[in-house]
Amino acid sequence: MHERRSSVTPAGVKSAAHAQQPSCGLLPLSTKGLTLQSGGHRLIGNINLTIGPGTLTVVMGANGAGKSLLLRLLHGLIAPTSGAILWGGQPLDAAIRRRQAMVFQRPVVLRRSVAANIDFVLGLRGKRANKTERDELLAHVGLLGQARQPARLLSGGEQQRLALARALALQPEILFLDEPTASLDPASTVMIEDIVMRAHRQGTKVFFVTHDIGQARRLADDVVFLYQGTVTEAASAENFFKAPASEAAQAYVDGRIVL
Repeated sequence: MHERRSSVTPAGVKSAAHAQQPSCGLLPLSTKGLTLQSGGHRLIGNINLTIGPGTLTVVMGANGAGKSLLLRLLHGLIAPTSGAILWGGQPLDAAIRRRQAMVFQRPVVLRRSVAANIDFVLGLRGKRANKTERDELLAHVGLLGQARQPARLLSGGEQQRLALARALALQPEILFLDEPTASLDPASTVMIEDIVMRAHRQGTKVFFVTHDIGQARRLADDVVFLYQGTVTEAASAENFFKAPASEAAQAYVDGRIVL
């Protein structure tokens, strides 16, 4: 078990654990009145968060709660209707996005070999194809033996590991994972979790969306819980699972549905 630390607090509230976390790089992340509307409907509503470094943050909530939308807002894939997103006190821009990476629930691989998928990302970093670095990345995710194989012929779990390898090839400070194991078998899930935990231990800040409470218990240092597009709770994993502060979160942990 990795040590549980908390770096997530509602905006304006500083816990002792959060205060001890040094500010570095793109962190802390702050959102102020973050709101997303579409067609007259509020999808994300007035989210105020401060999320610090040093921990693995799991984002939870029922289907339709806004988990994936929140990640896409934080990564700049969609623009908020109102509110602000600040990384290390700076507004989100293209330069900040280049220091981040995101992996989706359904992996997207290029129509080329496994090795060429990695070479493409290394090229985005302005680096020439480097067999040593590429092989280290593929070995890291257990795909070195399939380096010459067309990526589209990999299994679903293997494709997701390749997607993770490509994300890690960017050497991101922030790694967003949107339910990366939702459709995978248990063995593939264990492998993905291991890769993510290794990245976390090496200093990458991870935001991990999951609806799997068991997975959240295994991975989370902090939990951000969404209900109907609003954050109803942001707490350490220990406190969240021991005594959720909101009825919606308690019902979710208990396996009940609150309408």
